[in-house]
Amino acid sequence: MTPFSALISTLTDEFRIALSDDWLQGRTAYGGLSAALCVEAALRAIPELPPLRAAQFAFIGPAAGELSLRTSILRRGKSSVFVGVDLIGEAGLATRAVLSFAVARKSAIAYDALAMPEAKRPEDCPPFFPGDKPIVNFQAHFESRLAGGARPRTPDAEPRYLIWFRHRDEKARSGLVPLIALADAPPPAAMVLFTEPAPISTMTWTVDMLSDELATRDGWWLIESRAQAAAQGYSQQTMTVWSADGKAAIAARQNVAIFT
Repeated sequence: MTPFSALISTLTDEFRIALSDDWLQGRTAYGGLSAALCVEAALRAIPELPPLRAAQFAFIGPAAGELSLRTSILRRGKSSVFVGVDLIGEAGLATRAVLSFAVARKSAIAYDALAMPEAKRPEDCPPFFPGDKPIVNFQAHFESRLAGGARPRTPDAEPRYLIWFRHRDEKARSGLVPLIALADAPPPAAMVLFTEPAPISTMTWTVDMLSDELATRDGWWLIESRAQAAAQGYSQQTMTVWSADGKAAIAARQNVAIFT
């Protein structure tokens, strides 16, 4: 397998990269990797960007074969920069991203309703995948432990996961880009409702960064995914990521096509 840090290092100065099969979900890169490549390209192309505050990703087509990325500054203000990134594969446009970077500002408002649920330590939780065997190729790059909720294909359970995740690659256990890749590593929560294996495809992913201090203990992040609705072949879910110390790092929302 190609470790995440080694894969990212192969992104050329011309913003081209070829993915090995171990990073694919079926015939395409999974959404989290496509999103991470978009963020990495923006950080490299535009010097001295402030912290990432929000991002919207539309997964338009397969990210397969040799990939290229194009970045553009959509708007630069006094405290914020909006960046557009297109990820292009052999079949054309694969992912379109709009990234919002902004400096921190003093504010009288401080509010947090995203308390981390109670969870055992990762070492006290069982593997998320039965037999510790991931469902698709790319998930083998992550360690995962089930801290609450259900597993895929448990149709009588609430469609919710609470999972500890970390990169197996120790060099990828800190920083923004590895965290973006990790935050989309769990399968969609609607898969709890499946009665048999079936394909899925993420359509859109909206990410709000809640902190620019992206550190955790031993590389472990706690991810909660909860399906809110599923009908007509699509599901909508919310996602939250906490550090091991209980600090919320990401709040996200995702729309997923389900083929069952």
